[in-house]
Amino acid sequence: MPRSLVLTLLLFAWSARADDGLVEVASSHDVKETVSRFEAALARAKVTVVAKVDHAAAAEKVGERLPPTVLLIFGSPKLGTPLMQCAPTSGLDLPLKALVRDDGKGRVTVTYSAPVWIAARHGGKGCDEVVKKMDAALRTFVEAATQ
Repeated sequence: MPRSLVLTLLLFAWSARADDGLVEVASSHDVKETVSRFEAALARAKVTVVAKVDHAAAAEKVGERLPPTVLLIFGSPKLGTPLMQCAPTSGLDLPLKALVRDDGKGRVTVTYSAPVWIAARHGGKGCDEVVKKMDAALRTFVEAATQ
């Protein structure tokens, strides 16, 4: 596949919704494989998985149904602490989270809050460097999970 076509497809796959700070990326894999690949990327970067919440399994326990939907909660004090130093209430949005879900029609996506949005939401000033690092790390994890 020509490199320019691959780059174009990647740009279309990364969809940021500016109004709510969410970034949504389509995955080439099912939910289980996407989550597994995401966890492997986190492990390689020595980022801690704080929790893995299987929303579909929880719904099933109360007689409800959801398509496969898994929330990964993960973080690293190396990135989280500097963000909290410049925007203390950002602790409400940390550790970071990524929602891996099937839309019920077989389309799998990974959605997360953009670090720049988290910093802005919490009035962060002087957070540019940590936001750039956090954004780059998230993109790396999501690319590893979805491609």
